[in-house]
Amino acid sequence: MKKTTAAITAVGGYVPDFVLSNKVLETMVDTNDEWITTRTGIKERRILKEENAGTSFMAIKAAEDLLEKRGIEASEIDFVLVATATPDMPVAATAAYVASEIGAVNAFAYDLQAACSSFLYGMSTAASYIESGRYKKVLLIGADKMSSIIDYTDRTTCIIFGDGAGAVLFEPNEEGLGLQDEYLRSDGIGRQFLKIDAGGSILPASEETIKNKQHYVYQDGKSVFKFAVSNMADVSALIMERNNLTKEDVHWLAPHQANKRIIDATANRMGLEADKVMMNIDRYGNTTSATLPLLLHDYEKQLKKGDNIIFAAFGGGFTWGSIYLKWAYNS
Repeated sequence: MKKTTAAITAVGGYVPDFVLSNKVLETMVDTNDEWITTRTGIKERRILKEENAGTSFMAIKAAEDLLEKRGIEASEIDFVLVATATPDMPVAATAAYVASEIGAVNAFAYDLQAACSSFLYGMSTAASYIESGRYKKVLLIGADKMSSIIDYTDRTTCIIFGDGAGAVLFEPNEEGLGLQDEYLRSDGIGRQFLKIDAGGSILPASEETIKNKQHYVYQDGKSVFKFAVSNMADVSALIMERNNLTKEDVHWLAPHQANKRIIDATANRMGLEADKVMMNIDRYGNTTSATLPLLLHDYEKQLKKGDNIIFAAFGGGFTWGSIYLKWAYNS
């Protein structure tokens, strides 16, 4: 009896129309295009400007793009998982609203939050539901409206993040394609280095927290960079070794788009040439939960059935990991 694996069978994506370029940022904070580009690889990022539109707006757009391309009805979806660090609102799951809005009337839904590793962890979760045999179609969406939690007078964070959403559909596969292996890690030591101080149960919102700008992202850039470089590279090399993969066996690296120097360090550790590394950080910046699915959306036409893809991510918490997946279709 063949083992059932969980394969990605469709991809969708959405980025807002408004482009926030480095040149525009130069007029907002004390920075410049050369400084941003050389240190991060980012030239521009997309910002959601629609009034009263949150993360769900982009998640719905990405899901609808996927459903149209795959040619299926939303009512066929069994489960909708939204990976996000910026839900529409506390308590009420963004995923439940997204499922209802796209017409996934037969699906249950919830959110998953692991900062920039959210989509990677979501891949593991979605695949497990498929491998259990209980569900046939799992829609995983990575979406974040990072502009909602960024202080645009803080040059250490406002240059990095953008808004966007990407979606993938997981379905059973009997050919041995899909998710092959995973190595996921976390370490609470990272809690102090990348966070939002207020708005949670420890420090609820108050007039003082708002005045002190404690509802925006704080990042200790040097500490995060150091941990990200070593850990993303380590887990990517480890998953290759564990699966007896050489650099020739790996067709693509799909790395979290946090910083080009981190991406380059990971690729170098794996021994991969630049043409095997998916990258769109120059156009979108760091869209947090959306970086990995947006890579698949941008590179979909170049992917071939059977391609070995290594996914890698690192996020606040700290959270990080790597997943080895075999691509399941030709576009």
